[in-house]
Amino acid sequence: MRRRLALFAVLSLAAPLAALPYRPAAAADAPDVKLTLKDHTFSPAEVTIPANTRVKFLVTNADPTAAEFESDDFKAEKLLPPGKETIVMVGPLKPGSYEFHDEYHEAPSKSRLIVK
Repeated sequence: MRRRLALFAVLSLAAPLAALPYRPAAAADAPDVKLTLKDHTFSPAEVTIPANTRVKFLVTNADPTAAEFESDDFKAEKLLPPGKETIVMVGPLKPGSYEFHDEYHEAPSKSRLIVK
């Protein structure tokens, strides 16, 4: 009888939790950072984001040619069609400084991501 009461008590407490929908962290939950690539240069050239947080970069390629958002430091790579906005998910990352650039025009586009 005690086992049945204990089982009933556990199930009574767990039932409301089981009714909650499972919802993994989605892009809609991530903070937004807006970047623009124009004349093969990212603006802003330095971005600061919080540590241990997934962030959504809204990258607009204002150049008339394709570009490729890339970082060897935080392992990101995304094609940027000309004249279009593209979402690049970044993180979560540990505190530090990370470089990103346009793969096709690396030198002029080198930019910095600061994670605090």
